[in-house]
Amino acid sequence: MNSQLLIPLVIYLIGVFAVAFFTRRHYTNGSFLSEYFVGGRSMGGFVLAMTLAATYASASSFIGGPGAAYKMGLGWVLLAMIQLPATWLTLGVLGKKFAIEARRHNALTLNDILYARFKSRSVVILASLSLLLAFFGTMVVQFVGGARLLQTVTGLPYEQGLLLFACTVGLYTTIGGFRAVVLTDTIQGIMMLIGTIILLVGVVHAGGSIGELVTSLHAIDPALVTPYGPDQFLSQPFILSFWVLVCFGVIGLPHAAVRCMSYKDSPSLHKGMVISTIMMALLMFGTHMAGALGRALVPDVGSPDQIMPTLMMTVLPPMVAGIFLAGPMAAIMSTIDSQLIQASATLLKDLYINYINPQVVKEDQAERKLSRMSLWITGIFALLVFFAATNPPDMIVWLNLIALGGLQAVFLWPLVLGLYWEKASAAGALCSMVAGLAVYIGLMLIKPNLGGVHPIVPTLVVGLLAFIAGSVLKPRPQPDAMPS
Repeated sequence: MNSQLLIPLVIYLIGVFAVAFFTRRHYTNGSFLSEYFVGGRSMGGFVLAMTLAATYASASSFIGGPGAAYKMGLGWVLLAMIQLPATWLTLGVLGKKFAIEARRHNALTLNDILYARFKSRSVVILASLSLLLAFFGTMVVQFVGGARLLQTVTGLPYEQGLLLFACTVGLYTTIGGFRAVVLTDTIQGIMMLIGTIILLVGVVHAGGSIGELVTSLHAIDPALVTPYGPDQFLSQPFILSFWVLVCFGVIGLPHAAVRCMSYKDSPSLHKGMVISTIMMALLMFGTHMAGALGRALVPDVGSPDQIMPTLMMTVLPPMVAGIFLAGPMAAIMSTIDSQLIQASATLLKDLYINYINPQVVKEDQAERKLSRMSLWITGIFALLVFFAATNPPDMIVWLNLIALGGLQAVFLWPLVLGLYWEKASAAGALCSMVAGLAVYIGLMLIKPNLGGVHPIVPTLVVGLLAFIAGSVLKPRPQPDAMPS
């Protein structure tokens, strides 16, 4: 084990904990729930951009995506750039209206917005259970990615790397809440960007030039330098449907959407749209290009998911590799902390306070009790994910995409149509969620031949039709009582 790799990592982790403890002081300035789950709605434009981009760029972006580019070649780099407008779409479609509705109804979670719009417990409960199940899958991916990163770079056994990663993320999220998450996301976003640029430059320098690296890829397999990859895997129908899955459908991801209720003002929103889009372009291109070109330098790795940490050790000096180990580590941590805080909000706010024990907020020392409960809920959920991650899959990118598709099947149309369609009803939202989830799970299990089209496309079409049909057949009873 190289101590030069571990020293920068330890310093970085200490800094993360320092931020978490620093943010605890804000709990005395207002409501615990508002501060813990939305940070007092105080994010500026730069912080909004960094936390949204950092949340979206995950283990799949820094570990799984480059691993797929390593296997598929330059065609996967082009495919990855489909994600470029994802944050712009999220803030542009949901941003302003979502924030207005959140402040109007004092909404702290995504499900608060759904209940304010549809006045249906069934919608909220189904949304909560779907969110918890999908987040469980995506968080397993992040834990596996973090553990593999530590395993490859530091030489720690997978189990020890997993334990170190789980303890770090679980503790600082539990201690600091949403404000700690967004502040660390900002730091992590900067580290991601620096690490990505340094690694790509290192790969090109080690290979002589981009032209030499591409020539080497062509010698390994000519399909690696074509837009369609080996065996014509990246067909046009797959590419178009992949855009739906990782770009348009991102509007329906709860951990991204909740950022739209947490920024300070309109100038912050507009600045966040621009900065986050630039950030996404640099991150997606840099990470996936490094993964694709890395095959010319390291033709054989045990698992494609190991290519990024392997490249860091191959093309960078040990101390520099240790410093920029924080890049992909930050990408993974920034996603899982956001999902962990949302899972905690769903269990505590959406289910326990709203339906199991509404009187808890009126009890003596309610703030202290809720704070203690949030610690336990976040910690237990992280522990369950840790145990699930002890048996990892070979390539995490596919598990991550399956879970993201499930979230989009449930949340996309209720969020978008609930905000913009006056005739949207609870029946329509419920029909869309049930039909979308059923179709998506069915297609993923049966795996019919769809001609290269990803199952998310027919899923969202069915969900849209079900929403419209349900809203027409059973319209909302009192339109004038619903938020506009």
